[in-house]
Amino acid sequence: MSHGDGGYHGDHPGDGPGGHRTRTRLPDEPGTGAYSRGRRPSRSPRGLVGVVGVVVLLIAAIAFANRGDGGGEGSGDGGKGGPAARATAPTGERPVTGSEAGIATGFPRTEQGAESAAANYAVALSGDGMFREDARRKIVDTIAAESSRERIQRDLDRAYNEKFLETVGLKPDGSAPEGMTFVNRTIPVGTRLTGYGSGDATVEVWSTSLFGLAGEGSRRPVADSWFTITIQLVWTGGDWKVASHSQKSGPAPVRSDTTASGAEEIAEAVEGYGGFTYAR
Repeated sequence: MSHGDGGYHGDHPGDGPGGHRTRTRLPDEPGTGAYSRGRRPSRSPRGLVGVVGVVVLLIAAIAFANRGDGGGEGSGDGGKGGPAARATAPTGERPVTGSEAGIATGFPRTEQGAESAAANYAVALSGDGMFREDARRKIVDTIAAESSRERIQRDLDRAYNEKFLETVGLKPDGSAPEGMTFVNRTIPVGTRLTGYGSGDATVEVWSTSLFGLAGEGSRRPVADSWFTITIQLVWTGGDWKVASHSQKSGPAPVRSDTTASGAEEIAEAVEGYGGFTYAR
Protein backbone atom coordinates (compact mmCIF):
# COMPACT_ATOMS: atom_id res chain seq x y z
CA MET A 1 0.00 0.00 0.00
CA SER A 2 1.52 3.29 -1.03
CA HIS A 3 2.03 6.46 0.91
CA GLY A 4 -0.72 9.01 0.45
CA ASP A 5 -3.63 6.60 0.15
CA GLY A 6 -4.64 6.77 3.81
CA GLY A 7 -3.52 3.21 4.58
CA TYR A 8 -0.33 3.79 6.57
CA HIS A 9 0.23 6.11 9.55
CA GLY A 10 3.46 6.14 11.55
CA ASP A 11 2.56 8.63 14.29
CA HIS A 12 1.96 6.25 17.25
CA PRO A 13 5.26 4.94 18.64
CA GLY A 14 5.18 1.86 20.83
CA ASP A 15 2.46 0.03 18.98
CA GLY A 16 3.47 -2.89 16.86
CA PRO A 17 6.93 -4.02 15.61
CA GLY A 18 9.54 -1.32 15.54
CA GLY A 19 7.42 1.03 17.66
CA HIS A 20 4.84 1.68 14.94
CA ARG A 21 1.27 0.66 14.52
CA THR A 22 -0.38 -0.37 11.28
CA ARG A 23 -3.95 0.74 10.92
CA THR A 24 -6.26 -0.11 8.03
CA ARG A 25 -8.93 2.40 7.13
CA LEU A 26 -12.04 0.94 5.54
CA PRO A 27 -14.23 2.96 3.20
CA ASP A 28 -16.97 4.81 5.09
CA GLU A 29 -20.58 4.73 4.13
CA PRO A 30 -22.18 8.14 3.85
CA GLY A 31 -22.90 9.51 7.33
CA THR A 32 -21.36 6.56 9.21
CA GLY A 33 -18.00 5.57 10.56
CA ALA A 34 -15.46 7.25 12.80
CA TYR A 35 -14.02 9.32 9.96
CA SER A 36 -17.23 10.41 8.27
CA ARG A 37 -17.87 13.61 10.23
CA GLY A 38 -15.87 16.64 9.11
CA ARG A 39 -13.70 14.64 6.74
CA ARG A 40 -13.13 16.10 3.30
CA PRO A 41 -12.71 13.69 0.39
CA SER A 42 -9.08 13.31 -0.63
CA ARG A 43 -7.95 14.44 -4.08
CA SER A 44 -4.60 13.67 -5.66
CA PRO A 45 -2.62 16.76 -6.74
CA ARG A 46 -1.43 14.76 -9.72
CA GLY A 47 -5.05 14.20 -10.75
CA LEU A 48 -5.73 17.93 -10.66
CA VAL A 49 -2.65 18.62 -12.79
CA GLY A 50 -3.80 16.03 -15.31
CA VAL A 51 -7.28 17.57 -15.61
CA VAL A 52 -5.86 21.08 -16.04
CA GLY A 53 -3.41 19.76 -18.65
CA VAL A 54 -6.19 18.18 -20.70
CA VAL A 55 -8.23 21.41 -20.62
CA VAL A 56 -5.21 23.45 -21.74
CA LEU A 57 -4.52 21.04 -24.61
CA LEU A 58 -8.14 21.19 -25.76
CA ILE A 59 -8.10 25.00 -25.76
CA ALA A 60 -4.82 25.00 -27.72
CA ALA A 61 -6.19 22.51 -30.25
CA ILE A 62 -9.32 24.60 -30.83
CA ALA A 63 -7.26 27.77 -31.24
CA PHE A 64 -4.94 26.03 -33.73
CA ALA A 65 -7.84 24.67 -35.76
CA ASN A 66 -9.42 28.11 -36.00
CA ARG A 67 -6.19 29.89 -36.88
CA GLY A 68 -6.04 30.90 -40.58
CA ASP A 69 -8.71 28.69 -42.09
CA GLY A 70 -7.18 28.81 -45.56
CA GLY A 71 -9.43 31.59 -46.81
CA GLY A 72 -6.42 33.12 -48.54
CA GLU A 73 -7.61 36.72 -48.30
CA GLY A 74 -4.73 37.99 -46.19
CA SER A 75 -1.13 38.51 -47.21
CA GLY A 76 0.03 35.65 -44.97
CA ASP A 77 3.20 37.45 -43.89
CA GLY A 78 2.34 37.31 -40.19
CA GLY A 79 3.60 40.89 -39.76
CA LYS A 80 7.20 39.80 -40.17
CA GLY A 81 7.89 41.46 -43.49
CA GLY A 82 7.70 38.36 -45.68
CA PRO A 83 5.35 35.59 -46.83
CA ALA A 84 4.74 32.85 -44.28
CA ALA A 85 3.89 29.22 -44.97
CA ARG A 86 0.20 28.41 -44.73
CA ALA A 87 -1.01 24.85 -44.45
CA THR A 88 -3.33 23.56 -47.12
CA ALA A 89 -6.76 23.27 -45.56
CA PRO A 90 -10.24 22.58 -46.90
CA THR A 91 -12.46 25.67 -46.92
CA GLY A 92 -15.66 24.29 -48.33
CA GLU A 93 -15.19 26.27 -51.54
CA ARG A 94 -14.99 24.51 -54.88
CA PRO A 95 -11.47 25.10 -56.23
CA VAL A 96 -12.51 25.05 -59.89
CA THR A 97 -15.65 25.11 -61.97
CA GLY A 98 -14.41 23.24 -65.01
CA SER A 99 -11.51 21.97 -67.07
CA GLU A 100 -10.12 22.27 -70.55
CA ALA A 101 -7.63 19.97 -72.31
CA GLY A 102 -7.42 18.02 -69.06
CA ILE A 103 -6.32 21.11 -67.09
CA ALA A 104 -8.39 22.66 -64.32
CA THR A 105 -9.83 26.09 -65.16
CA GLY A 106 -12.23 28.60 -63.63
CA PHE A 107 -10.30 29.60 -60.51
CA PRO A 108 -11.72 32.30 -58.20
CA ARG A 109 -10.29 35.80 -58.16
CA THR A 110 -8.68 35.41 -54.74
CA GLU A 111 -5.23 34.71 -53.37
CA GLN A 112 -6.27 31.11 -52.80
CA GLY A 113 -7.54 30.89 -56.37
CA ALA A 114 -4.25 32.22 -57.73
CA GLU A 115 -2.25 29.64 -55.77
CA SER A 116 -4.54 26.82 -56.89
CA ALA A 117 -4.21 27.93 -60.51
CA ALA A 118 -0.41 28.14 -60.28
CA ALA A 119 -0.14 24.64 -58.79
CA ASN A 120 -2.18 23.11 -61.61
CA TYR A 121 -0.44 25.13 -64.30
CA ALA A 122 2.95 24.06 -62.93
CA VAL A 123 1.94 20.43 -63.45
CA ALA A 124 0.93 21.16 -67.05
CA LEU A 125 4.06 23.19 -67.82
CA SER A 126 6.32 20.42 -66.50
CA GLY A 127 4.44 17.36 -67.73
CA ASP A 128 5.06 14.90 -70.53
CA GLY A 129 2.62 16.77 -72.79
CA MET A 130 5.22 19.49 -73.26
CA PHE A 131 7.40 17.08 -75.26
CA ARG A 132 4.80 16.66 -78.03
CA GLU A 133 4.10 19.66 -80.23
CA ASP A 134 0.35 19.14 -80.61
CA ALA A 135 -0.17 18.59 -76.88
CA ARG A 136 2.11 21.52 -76.01
CA ARG A 137 0.07 23.90 -78.15
CA LYS A 138 -3.18 22.81 -76.50
CA ILE A 139 -1.65 23.34 -73.06
CA VAL A 140 -0.44 26.83 -73.92
CA ASP A 141 -3.78 27.76 -75.50
CA THR A 142 -5.50 26.68 -72.29
CA ILE A 143 -3.35 28.24 -69.57
CA ALA A 144 -1.62 31.25 -71.18
CA ALA A 145 -3.01 34.76 -71.32
CA GLU A 146 -3.91 35.79 -74.84
CA SER A 147 -1.43 38.67 -74.75
CA SER A 148 1.42 36.28 -73.83
CA ARG A 149 0.36 33.15 -75.69
CA GLU A 150 2.40 33.61 -78.85
CA ARG A 151 5.60 34.45 -76.95
CA ILE A 152 5.24 31.53 -74.55
CA GLN A 153 4.54 29.13 -77.40
CA ARG A 154 7.57 30.33 -79.34
CA ASP A 155 9.87 30.02 -76.32
CA LEU A 156 8.65 26.50 -75.55
CA ASP A 157 8.97 25.36 -79.16
CA ARG A 158 12.55 26.59 -79.10
CA ALA A 159 13.29 24.80 -75.83
CA TYR A 160 11.73 21.45 -76.81
CA ASN A 161 13.57 21.10 -80.10
CA GLU A 162 14.64 17.82 -81.72
CA LYS A 163 18.15 18.04 -80.32
CA PHE A 164 16.82 18.34 -76.79
CA LEU A 165 14.42 15.43 -77.35
CA GLU A 166 17.29 13.31 -78.58
CA THR A 167 19.33 14.25 -75.51
CA VAL A 168 16.67 12.90 -73.16
CA GLY A 169 16.27 9.74 -75.23
CA LEU A 170 13.05 10.50 -77.11
CA LYS A 171 12.15 10.34 -80.79
CA PRO A 172 11.83 13.58 -82.80
CA ASP A 173 8.05 13.55 -82.26
CA GLY A 174 8.49 13.30 -78.48
CA SER A 175 7.51 9.65 -78.17
CA ALA A 176 9.49 7.02 -76.30
CA PRO A 177 11.61 4.37 -78.06
CA GLU A 178 10.12 0.91 -78.56
CA GLY A 179 9.88 -1.00 -75.30
CA MET A 180 10.34 2.12 -73.17
CA THR A 181 7.89 4.18 -71.11
CA PHE A 182 8.56 7.89 -70.87
CA VAL A 183 7.96 9.20 -67.35
CA ASN A 184 7.64 12.91 -66.62
CA ARG A 185 5.33 13.74 -63.74
CA THR A 186 5.45 16.85 -61.57
CA ILE A 187 3.99 16.92 -58.05
CA PRO A 188 3.56 20.29 -56.30
CA VAL A 189 4.73 20.16 -52.69
CA GLY A 190 3.55 23.63 -51.73
CA THR A 191 2.81 27.12 -53.00
CA ARG A 192 3.81 30.58 -51.83
CA LEU A 193 2.15 33.81 -52.90
CA THR A 194 4.84 36.47 -53.29
CA GLY A 195 2.74 39.16 -54.96
CA TYR A 196 -0.95 39.91 -55.35
CA GLY A 197 -2.96 42.73 -56.90
CA SER A 198 -6.42 43.23 -58.27
CA GLY A 199 -5.45 41.83 -61.65
CA ASP A 200 -2.16 39.98 -61.20
CA ALA A 201 -0.36 37.57 -58.90
CA THR A 202 3.04 35.94 -58.51
CA VAL A 203 3.18 32.42 -57.12
CA GLU A 204 6.11 30.14 -56.39
CA VAL A 205 5.36 26.42 -56.68
CA TRP A 206 7.84 24.15 -54.91
CA SER A 207 7.75 20.84 -56.75
CA THR A 208 9.26 17.41 -57.08
CA SER A 209 9.16 15.32 -60.23
CA LEU A 210 9.86 11.93 -61.77
CA PHE A 211 11.72 11.97 -65.06
CA GLY A 212 13.32 9.37 -67.29
CA LEU A 213 12.75 6.30 -69.44
CA ALA A 214 11.51 3.14 -67.78
CA GLY A 215 12.48 -0.03 -69.59
CA GLU A 216 15.15 -2.70 -69.87
CA GLY A 217 18.48 -1.22 -70.84
CA SER A 218 17.37 2.38 -70.36
CA ARG A 219 20.26 4.83 -70.39
CA ARG A 220 18.14 7.36 -68.53
CA PRO A 221 16.41 5.52 -65.67
CA VAL A 222 13.61 7.34 -63.87
CA ALA A 223 14.91 9.61 -61.12
CA ASP A 224 13.42 12.33 -58.95
CA SER A 225 14.33 16.01 -58.91
CA TRP A 226 13.33 19.12 -56.96
CA PHE A 227 12.72 22.60 -58.32
CA THR A 228 10.65 25.74 -57.87
CA ILE A 229 8.52 27.23 -60.64
CA THR A 230 7.66 30.93 -60.41
CA ILE A 231 4.49 31.79 -62.32
CA GLN A 232 3.28 35.29 -63.13
CA LEU A 233 -0.50 35.28 -63.43
CA VAL A 234 -2.96 37.82 -64.79
CA TRP A 235 -6.72 37.92 -64.37
CA THR A 236 -8.32 37.84 -67.80
CA GLY A 237 -11.47 36.38 -69.26
CA GLY A 238 -12.80 35.45 -65.82
CA ASP A 239 -9.83 33.27 -64.88
CA TRP A 240 -6.17 33.31 -63.86
CA LYS A 241 -3.84 32.85 -66.84
CA VAL A 242 -0.08 32.56 -67.22
CA ALA A 243 1.78 35.68 -68.32
CA SER A 244 5.26 34.21 -67.83
CA HIS A 245 7.09 31.53 -65.87
CA SER A 246 10.60 30.57 -64.83
CA GLN A 247 12.23 27.69 -63.00
CA LYS A 248 15.15 27.14 -60.64
CA SER A 249 16.57 24.09 -58.86
CA GLY A 250 15.72 23.17 -55.26
CA PRO A 251 15.14 23.29 -52.40
CA ALA A 252 16.08 19.60 -52.35
CA PRO A 253 16.04 17.31 -49.29
CA VAL A 254 18.63 14.69 -48.42
CA ARG A 255 18.25 11.53 -50.48
CA SER A 256 16.48 8.72 -48.66
CA ASP A 257 17.75 5.18 -48.35
CA THR A 258 14.63 3.69 -49.96
CA THR A 259 15.53 0.89 -52.37
CA ALA A 260 14.91 1.91 -55.98
CA SER A 261 12.19 -0.03 -57.80
CA GLY A 262 12.69 -1.80 -61.10
CA ALA A 263 11.80 -0.22 -64.44
CA GLU A 264 8.70 -2.38 -64.89
CA GLU A 265 7.32 -1.49 -61.46
CA ILE A 266 7.90 2.23 -62.09
CA ALA A 267 6.17 2.06 -65.49
CA GLU A 268 3.18 0.23 -64.01
CA ALA A 269 2.92 2.78 -61.18
CA VAL A 270 2.97 5.77 -63.52
CA GLU A 271 0.32 4.21 -65.76
CA GLY A 272 -1.79 2.93 -62.87
CA TYR A 273 -1.80 5.91 -60.49
CA GLY A 274 -3.61 9.00 -61.70
CA GLY A 275 -2.78 12.59 -60.86
CA PHE A 276 -4.74 15.23 -58.98
CA THR A 277 -6.42 18.58 -59.35
CA TYR A 278 -4.64 20.80 -56.84
CA ALA A 279 -6.35 23.33 -54.59
CA ARG A 280 -4.75 25.70 -52.09
